[in-house]
Amino acid sequence: MEELLTKAMQGVDPGAPDAFAQIVANLMALVPWTQLIVWQIVFIVIGALLGWWRGRLKATVIASLLVGPFGWVVPFLPRRTPPPLPGSKNR
Repeated sequence: MEELLTKAMQGVDPGAPDAFAQIVANLMALVPWTQLIVWQIVFIVIGALLGWWRGRLKATVIASLLVGPFGWVVPFLPRRTPPPLPGSKNR
């Protein structure tokens, strides 16, 4: 924890008005953005394949985009069918 605080506070004057922004920028520089983006693309592609296979491409891609691999369960969920219209013969 001490090492993380040292990296976050590197070059920051705690009394400066933009100290918070500098600390946030230092912390964001520590995040492996390339790996995160590549993994997210992999999750979306696998979700798209599962959705295409099960006929729910759009829903699965959106779910994979929002929640990563947890969105892969969407094509396996039962579909909601709308209730029949009043007066229709499908009762």
